[in-house]
Amino acid sequence: MDVVKISASDVKKLRDTTGAGMMDCKKALKEAGGDFDKAIEVLRKTGQKMSAKRADRDAKEGAVIALVSDDKTKGIIVRLSCETDFVSKGDKFINLTTDFAKVALANFPDDLEALLALEFEGMTVGEKVIEQVAVVGEKLEIAAYEKLEAAMVAPYIHMGNKAGVLVGLTKASDEFYEAGRGVAMQVAAMKPLAVDKDGIDSSVVEKEIEIGKEIARKEGKPETMLEKIAMGKLGKFFKENTLLNQLYVKSTSKETVSVYLKSLDSDLTVTDFKHVTLG
Repeated sequence: MDVVKISASDVKKLRDTTGAGMMDCKKALKEAGGDFDKAIEVLRKTGQKMSAKRADRDAKEGAVIALVSDDKTKGIIVRLSCETDFVSKGDKFINLTTDFAKVALANFPDDLEALLALEFEGMTVGEKVIEQVAVVGEKLEIAAYEKLEAAMVAPYIHMGNKAGVLVGLTKASDEFYEAGRGVAMQVAAMKPLAVDKDGIDSSVVEKEIEIGKEIARKEGKPETMLEKIAMGKLGKFFKENTLLNQLYVKSTSKETVSVYLKSLDSDLTVTDFKHVTLG
C-alpha cells in the first residue's frame, strides 16, 4: 500500500484555509489521502464530534459586534460565544465574529435560524461555527442575533466587545447619528427594559403594583392608600427602566433622554433599541 506524502505547503494551505493547527491539518490530509477538499470535511467532522462532546459546557464568554449599513438605516448585532476569556480576546475570534456580523448585515436575515443557514466560505454560517470548534477546542455558538431598521440606526460596542447596542431614531442627520450613539451608550450603561412605558409587559406592570402595595402594607399604610402609593412607585419604576424617561447620563442639566433628543429636533425620538450582552 502506497503511503501518501503530505507536503509542508499542503499543510500550510489547509491551515490558512481553516485556521486549524498544523498537526491537525497534517492528520486530516493523511486521513483524506492527500485530497484537500476531503481534508476540510475531515476537520469539519472533527468539529462536529467536539461540538457534541462539549454541548453541555457553559459558553458565557465571547464577543458582541454591532454594525450598521452605509446609509445607517439598518443595523445588526451578533454575539459569538465561547468558553474562556482567553479565546474571546483573540484577534481571530473577534475577526470571525465580525465576519459573521458582516454576512448578517449584508443579508439581513429575519432570525438566528436564518442567519445560521446563510452561505459562508463555501459552507453555511452554522457549519463554519462547528468547524471552528475543532480549531479553537471550545464550545462555540452564535448565541444571539438582533436586527433593527429605522430612519437612522446608531450602534455602540461596549469596551472589550462585551455588549452591543443599536438605537433607532425617527430622523436622520450627522448630528442625530452622534446623538444616537450617545443614547446607545445610555442603553449599555443603564439597561432600560423598553423605550417607554407602553413597551413594558403588562405582567411586569401588575407585578410592580403588587410589590408596591405589599411594601406600603408592611410600612403600616392604610389599605385605602395602597393603590395610590403603588402607582407612585410604578411611576418611579417607569422613570428608572424606560429609556426615554431615564435621566440622560451625558447631560449636565439632569434632563431625560426624551428631552435631550427633542432639544435637537422636536420630532426626534427613539423608535426602538436592541441590546445584547455576554453571559
